[in-house]
Amino acid sequence: MTWTQKAAGTSFKCKVAALSNNGSYDYPKEVNMEIQQDELEEYLWAADEINANDKIKAVCVQHEFGIFGGEMGQYIIPFLEELKKPVVTTFHSVLPGDPLPSRDRLYMVKKICENSDKVVVISGFGQDILHDKYRIPRHRVIPIPHGVPEIPFGTTEKAKKRIGFEGRTVISTFGLMSKRKGLQYVIRALPKVVKEHPEVLYLIIGKTHPVVKKKEGEVYRKSLIKEVRDLGLKNNVMFFDEFLPLKKLCALLEATDIYITPYYDPQQISSGTLAYAIGAGKACISTPYLYAEDALRDNRGLFSRFKSHKDMSDNINTILDNKELRQSLEFNAYSYSRAWKWASIGGTYLELFKSLIRNKKN
Repeated sequence: MTWTQKAAGTSFKCKVAALSNNGSYDYPKEVNMEIQQDELEEYLWAADEINANDKIKAVCVQHEFGIFGGEMGQYIIPFLEELKKPVVTTFHSVLPGDPLPSRDRLYMVKKICENSDKVVVISGFGQDILHDKYRIPRHRVIPIPHGVPEIPFGTTEKAKKRIGFEGRTVISTFGLMSKRKGLQYVIRALPKVVKEHPEVLYLIIGKTHPVVKKKEGEVYRKSLIKEVRDLGLKNNVMFFDEFLPLKKLCALLEATDIYITPYYDPQQISSGTLAYAIGAGKACISTPYLYAEDALRDNRGLFSRFKSHKDMSDNINTILDNKELRQSLEFNAYSYSRAWKWASIGGTYLELFKSLIRNKKN
């Protein structure tokens, strides 16, 4: 959760309330409140603290199932009910269900929306799903794209030299690791790719998702490492088992030739990692989940069928063998995403907060 503080002129001063699990963390100075994930009383305490602070003008909740405490993250509801400030909730996932959401998920989403002044979704698909499946009025829901950092266009080779990847063709995927990411299908695609392009290097960047690690340990990562070894790809795959600081992540992304999201879930409506890659003007390959279908249409990327390493290898080779296609994908992606830059997206949120604060005063 983040809240904005001291609205003045054209900017907000922002503070962060972070969720912690099993103790405190070494957070940066921007974090000035911690809420223990599984302690309901701390959510209520945090809401009371916010209500009592006259400098706090609005609250923005970043929602994802699995983050908040209680069954299906239900502890966020009493927090929202207790707040007396304008609230904007950003949904990073909105699942349509098949054919409808489960009763528990329907209840959770409707309660969150009822206790939020506005709801933000990452794409228009999210707005459609909330209206059609959850009966949330369209005027309550605002699509705002996922923000991206500013990464220079067309500087891939220079970036490779800076970090020691000169002479390599770099493919990458980053983000918290779990089975649903489908990374094994990229690994299985590589033997056919490496046969034609032995210089290829696939970067798998990111730690195992903490919830997955708590339940399963590093089973998935170890299975990927075993596949790399069994397929003789030791020189073509590199794992970064860490949560990278933004500067290092951007450096790796700048050095990337092809970015891949081989995810399983066809209903996924957002992907910050794919947004970053599009914003960096990278040639992208993805499975056709909802967000990717929208973001990569109109010749902004190529699609591989779910769980198809053959499609993946064919698409990688197609891009590497066709310079004009690669340049077209890069240019189209970069041009399309110019409105996604953090400064632009931040300005959109800023105007939303200011309008809610004005309405509250009236």
